[in-house]
Amino acid sequence: MRFRTLDDADVKGKRVLVRVDFNVPMQNGEVADVSRIERNMPTIIEIADRGGKVILLSHYGRPKARDPKESLKPVVAAVARIIGRPITFADDCVGDVAENAVAALKPGDILCLENTRFHKGEEKNDAAFAAALARLGDI
Repeated sequence: MRFRTLDDADVKGKRVLVRVDFNVPMQNGEVADVSRIERNMPTIIEIADRGGKVILLSHYGRPKARDPKESLKPVVAAVARIIGRPITFADDCVGDVAENAVAALKPGDILCLENTRFHKGEEKNDAAFAAALARLGDI
């Protein structure tokens, strides 16, 4: 059995959902340890360089509801610095906000969606929530 890899995928012009681990330690509003971010960078860069529209999905913390202290926005700033490219941020991971942000992507662009744990369906493995996320990507 052969497993498919990124080398097998034709990502040019496609919306590529990438589940990343950006659940990083924060200190005074800044990322305190970038090692998890750095481990994701080769994949993100390769997809963007090959003309994919990169859509990053991550959870962060264990919020019970939407909480600005649990937003991925400050993490995205660190990711952009590390990767050396602009990364847009959508204030939600599903619904109109996410759909509009995805629709605006051009090949090579990178978008990070807001913390998936702001939605109860994330931890409950809700099929409707999973389907809403899946609709955002082609791959």
